Amino acid sequence: MAVAEKRIILKYADEPGYTPDITCYMKHGGYQRLKKALGMKPEDIVNEVADSGVRGRGGAGFPMGMKMRFLDRKSGKPIYLVCNADESEPGTFKDRQIIHKDPHQLIEGLMITAYAIQAAQAFIYIRGEMYQGARMLETAIEEARAKGFTGANIGGSNYSCEIVVHRGAGAYICGEETGLLESLEGKRPYPRIKPPFFPAVLGLYQCPTLVNNVETICNVKHIVDMGGKEYAKIGRPNNTGTRIWSVSGHVKRPGYYEFECGALTYGELIYDVCGGIRDGHKLKAVIPGGSSSKILRAGERFKGKNKDGSEFDWGIEDIPLDFDGPMAAGSMSGSGAVIVMDDSTDMVEAMANINAFYAHESCGQCTPCREGSLWLRKITSRMCAGGARAEDADLLKSVADQMAGRTICAFGEAASWPVQSFIAKFKDEFVAKAQQAGNASKAPTGRGFRLIG
Repeated sequence: MAVAEKRIILKYADEPGYTPDITCYMKHGGYQRLKKALGMKPEDIVNEVADSGVRGRGGAGFPMGMKMRFLDRKSGKPIYLVCNADESEPGTFKDRQIIHKDPHQLIEGLMITAYAIQAAQAFIYIRGEMYQGARMLETAIEEARAKGFTGANIGGSNYSCEIVVHRGAGAYICGEETGLLESLEGKRPYPRIKPPFFPAVLGLYQCPTLVNNVETICNVKHIVDMGGKEYAKIGRPNNTGTRIWSVSGHVKRPGYYEFECGALTYGELIYDVCGGIRDGHKLKAVIPGGSSSKILRAGERFKGKNKDGSEFDWGIEDIPLDFDGPMAAGSMSGSGAVIVMDDSTDMVEAMANINAFYAHESCGQCTPCREGSLWLRKITSRMCAGGARAEDADLLKSVADQMAGRTICAFGEAASWPVQSFIAKFKDEFVAKAQQAGNASKAPTGRGFRLIG
């Protein structure tokens, strides 16, 4: 392996004999950082987080310290902290590793963050299907309360904060922070219009709210431990710290891996870390950040300028494994879910599977998304059922183009970006599907609308 893992968040997660109970956690130094934080001024912790440069690990990559500073502290309203543990982006399975194997790390990070923003109430919004994870978190919270690490007068201080675990109903849209807040309030998870409903000003119960995901919040504990500037030395500028990558698909060793941001490339991840592509096959494409990110085709070149003015000329294998690399290549690192496809993959079938997911998960609030995602599913489902037409590739792109940028939240982009990129990179396969149908102008004969996936 060219580059060794640097496990900070997952340091003890897979260590033999390490268990998720508080006794084991405290034997490994658990809650010592919370005690240290309680001796600091809340604003000093916010400054340390800002100095660390840590960015959100849930998808957008927004700096956490900036979010904390944006909170409206002058309104007189209570401030809330919400941990987004919904993790429903296809291909993503990192946060649940923390929840199942080291839940107290999340509880400690949550308490430090809550103290830093002076929130008296914190919520963990967890995906509905993660029933066991929710139970484990509730057990961990009770263990922490019994030791005085959550609840009233935490650690013998004057600060108090309660944590509530809230199970969602299994809706992908609840991964969007304002849709999550609507669901947490007991309403339909319809995302809110921004502005004015930025959570830092008008969040949960129309109060200032900080929303971050599991991995991001866990980092706060380590930032307090080593200091923001020291943490910022890990990784590289604008890509500080480590990141957990979920790797799935046609590699020999799929799994979750934690590395310094930018310490290796996608090629090193695929071939050195994950053992390469399955025997007898070769790399065809990579989805670098969950199903909503644009696909990258093997063999294409990505050219441009880095932020320092230097030029780059990359293939997929050369793209740095961080936030900025995939962005420079025209995609994004998203949730850190790397989906690898080899040359056995039927791209029309893959597209149909993705379209079926987004059509099912649209909340239905916006017409372009509600209707557009349904049409995308119908078209690719018909194509896979033998009714492909010569004009389908252009039709798919037309529908996707009319969705992107025309919805309240980013779901429109999440559903349209894959289609746009699949057509741009693999249009030949969509055209071939029509040719295989025999007569491209012939209408389908009743088989076109089954759900793929």
